[in-house]
Amino acid sequence: MTVIYMDNAATSWPKPAEVSAAMIKTMEEAGGNAGRGGHRFAVAAGEILYQVRETVAAFFGSDDPFRVTFTANATESINLILKGYLKQGDHVLVSPLEHNAVMRPLQFLSQQNIQWSVLPAGKDGRINPALIEPMIRQNTRLFVICHESNVNGVIQPLHEISEIAHSYQIPVLADCSQSAGSIPIAIDCEGIDFLAFTGHKSLLGPVGTGGIVWGSHVDVNQIFPLKQGGTGSASDRYVQPDFLPDKFESGTLNTVGLAGLKAGIDWINRNQQNLVYLKKGELFREFLNEIRSIRRVHVFCAEKIENQGFVFSLTIDGIDNGFAAQWLDEEKGILSRVGLHCAPLAHRFLHSFPAGTIRFAASPFTTSQDFEACIEAVKILAENTTTLH
Repeated sequence: MTVIYMDNAATSWPKPAEVSAAMIKTMEEAGGNAGRGGHRFAVAAGEILYQVRETVAAFFGSDDPFRVTFTANATESINLILKGYLKQGDHVLVSPLEHNAVMRPLQFLSQQNIQWSVLPAGKDGRINPALIEPMIRQNTRLFVICHESNVNGVIQPLHEISEIAHSYQIPVLADCSQSAGSIPIAIDCEGIDFLAFTGHKSLLGPVGTGGIVWGSHVDVNQIFPLKQGGTGSASDRYVQPDFLPDKFESGTLNTVGLAGLKAGIDWINRNQQNLVYLKKGELFREFLNEIRSIRRVHVFCAEKIENQGFVFSLTIDGIDNGFAAQWLDEEKGILSRVGLHCAPLAHRFLHSFPAGTIRFAASPFTTSQDFEACIEAVKILAENTTTLH
């Protein structure tokens, strides 16, 4: 049975062949520890890391590679910002579609009297910029915006939100876990102060890669590091270095994984037209519209197609989500994601809590035949809700 992978919002698959090739080459030819020695393998590893910094910085519109901090994933990046920037008594404004990568750290920080409020939004969770200002308090210190929802694919008006936030001298943390790689993002043009990204989704890299891109006007002296330790620099002191990138990069970095991330981004840069075709060629739009037209199927997506990413989810009247996802896998080879997608705030807002939804997420490798197979499979489920149990 052919596998149709539609769980790209969790982790993209397949990866370009260049990704694994770059990782193997790094293990074989640059197996040293960057910044921890002067021999050829350590130097080679350091050169690779700098090349990755250059690639990531350029991809997100930054002209300074050292304003890229590497982490294991977006969750670590978000934790670093929230726990390193916020102080007791602060207030945070969040979108209604946030992931637990944001909500669980905020819940933890509530022990320090750090409060949060949800920004006003339409039925699909897209923030209404006209209603933001009344939500701002004297102690509001940060906006946290999920750029693209991992539940319904809604893309937030990040530039408009940032303009309002900055008019009150409030910085913006953008969780670009879903959008990075599928939507062009220029950090300063969008008004992003802290850009959190993960490498294993639309950037087509391996798991265990991610980071932060710091906006050009951000004073990193205001941020405390999440951890302290060896950096390969200033090794004569016990005090953590205060300069980038070392301030936030204690411990050995995942050089092999980051080499794969660079290869994934390079592939995107070379094949950008494929991504444009997927959206502008209306392939994904036609897929979504076909699913929306099926009786008994409830689709969770953007109200306007121009605000839609490559992710949406659905439920089917009269059939359990878990059963439907299992049937799709075992009978049709379609791999989807069922449940709450680590985003209970989003599901509560969308009124899909606690049952959750079945999620479909495309990638550059998703074909028209894949979409057609998914449409036919969902039709079978919707038309046979009483006989398939």
